[in-house]
Amino acid sequence: QVQVVESGGGLVPAGGSLRLSCTTSRNIGSINVMGWYRQAPGSQRELVAAITSAGRTNYVDSVKGRFTISRDNAKNMVYLQMNSLKPEDTAVYYCFARADWARDDYWGQGTQVTVSS
Repeated sequence: QVQVVESGGGLVPAGGSLRLSCTTSRNIGSINVMGWYRQAPGSQRELVAAITSAGRTNYVDSVKGRFTISRDNAKNMVYLQMNSLKPEDTAVYYCFARADWARDDYWGQGTQVTVSS
């Protein structure tokens, strides 16, 4: 079992910035993909950003140019830097970890991001 823990959510005005952090109980160097999903009330969970162990990244179109995902293997951390936040970014953000040796993805408990207009 792998524990995933997020932090860094909060309330921010439109145009502001937040950085989310995620760590796991396992060395992230052994995890193939880590990233963030989000879910707003009444909406389906959507993939926001992901990063592979090789450093390849992908983003949902709505956050391209505003969000940056990165990983620091030495600190066992993955970050999501969110700039130019919009009210539509308001959601619960979940960190996930995906490994070839695991049957299922591992999920954090979620952190609330609220962007006021």
